[in-house]
Order: sequence, then C-alpha cells, then structure tokens
Amino acid sequence: MKIRIALLMMLLAAWSTLPAAETATATPRVFGSAPQIDKAEKAPILAATHSLKRVVAVGDFGIVILSDDGKSFRQAKTVPTRSVLTSVFFVAQRGWAVGHDGIVITTGDGGETWQVLREESGKDRVLLSVWFENPQHGFVVGQFGLVMETMDGGKTWNERRLIEGEAGDKHLLHIFPAGAGLVLIVAETGAILRSEDNGKNWQLVQTDNRGSFWTGLALNDGTLLVAGMRGHIYRSNDRGLTWKEVPSTTLQSLTGLVQNKDGTVLAAGLSGTVLSSKDQGQSFTASVLPDRSNLTAIVNGPAGELLFSLGGLVKKQ
Repeated sequence: MKIRIALLMMLLAAWSTLPAAETATATPRVFGSAPQIDKAEKAPILAATHSLKRVVAVGDFGIVILSDDGKSFRQAKTVPTRSVLTSVFFVAQRGWAVGHDGIVITTGDGGETWQVLREESGKDRVLLSVWFENPQHGFVVGQFGLVMETMDGGKTWNERRLIEGEAGDKHLLHIFPAGAGLVLIVAETGAILRSEDNGKNWQLVQTDNRGSFWTGLALNDGTLLVAGMRGHIYRSNDRGLTWKEVPSTTLQSLTGLVQNKDGTVLAAGLSGTVLSSKDQGQSFTASVLPDRSNLTAIVNGPAGELLFSLGGLVKKQ
C-alpha cells in the first residue's frame, strides 16, 4: 500500500514484512511517469539536496523539482516513475533518488532527466535513504534492515546484512557521510550504525533514546548531530562512538538538519518548528512558522535555507 504522507517513518511498523534477501539487478519495469503540475513550488516534497549549486527536491508521485537560484522552481524534464521518492543524493551532476517499490532512479545531468535503474513493484520494498561514496560505490537503506550496495553506479545491487541478530532488522532511516571514511546510519529505537571504512564493516552504537532518529549531519568541525522523534537531538565529538543528548527546547519531531555557511545549524520539524544553534549544536533556540506546516526537508539555498513540506516550498515570514 502506498503511504502518501510526509511522516513515512511513523508508519513503517504497519507495513508488511520483507521477502527474503536476494541479489537485485537492473531489471526495471516502468509504470508511468511523474505527472506535470502547474506550479513546481507546490509539489509534495520529502527530500532535498544539491547538485553542485542547483537545488534538487523529490517527493510524491515521482515528482522532481529543480532550482538554480533558490527562488524559482521547475520540474525535471523526464522522471519515468510515479513511485514515492523519499531520498536523493548527488556526486557533482550524477545523482540517485530512491523510494517506494524498491525504486532507484539516476541522472547524469543534474536532475534534468532520469532513468530507472531498478524497481520491485508490488513487493512493498520501501527505500528511505541513499548515499554514494563516489559515482560507482553506494548504498540504499530502508525498512526492516534492508540494505543494498552497488559497485557499478547502480546497474547491479547486492543485499547486505550489516548487523547480526535482532538489531539487524531495525528500520534504517537515513545514511550520511562524516568524512575520512566515516559513514553513519540512523535507525529506530535510538540505534546508530557506523562504519569507518566507507561501508565495508559496521558496528551498532545504541543510545539511550527510545525513539527513532530520522536525520543526521556532520558539521564543519567534525561534530556529529542526529535528530528525530519528539525533538530528540544527540551530539557526538568522537566520530560517533558515544552520544549525549542536547536539549532541543521542543517536543516536535525533527526531519532535517543543515549547517549554513556562517556555521549556524538549523533543524526543521513538524508543526512549523525550526531550531537554530550558533555553537555547533551544543544548544538550540526554537521558532515556529506561522502556518505550522509539517516540514519534511531543509537545504541551503543561494539566499538562505529552503524549507519544504508536502505542500511544497514553505515561505518564511
């Protein structure tokens, strides 16, 4: 069943159990294309990132929107899927987006045109995050410990089990790099997976948080931040080996983190919540947008941060 709401992670437990692990290859079957909408800035967005200086955002119905100035948006020319897209990542102009139906699509022109690399329609294989070390080596992660790795840019994929035992079945919600070979995956029940060799070997770090982490970020000084349900934010100064909670001043769940050029750290969340830190995530102050939109993504733009929701680009007042 397709879940068409921003809080995909909250409904993971209701989705069906995955089939047994198998090797997946690039055998796409394309079911439709993303619909054209009148105003790209109103597109339902779940994730956003950069392709060089361009902002690329993805969301429901396979929609991809682009902006080169952070003000005006347009739809991508070709997106051959209507599956929900939950995550997007770029290495220069080469990019990948993932989502429902095990969908993985790719672009080589900064998001203008996309091609299907793989999909598994009807199998309820939900991919929630994607990261690539370089144009060839990357990971996608998702529900019930689902992990797939590629060594050829996404043409073929091999499933992996990163952690043995019950911990290996946790929902994996976001994967992000932290420099010098360090990669982290945040998960449900306060779990964090870390690798110091770009994903070859992994270890589980269990925090004292009982809720899910939905997002993570490496700051410019090497500090690591993760955030998620009920406003929980955790911070690490030792490359993710140990974590300490930071008071966030909110109980609203947090969906995205970003650091501006001036070093300010921002967190976006539900009910229009925006948190700000001037001290590398040691403390935060909270503000609330007037329309109280449930924010799904935050990304730096040419003229400041851009906020998104299922109603599209959120105007700051």
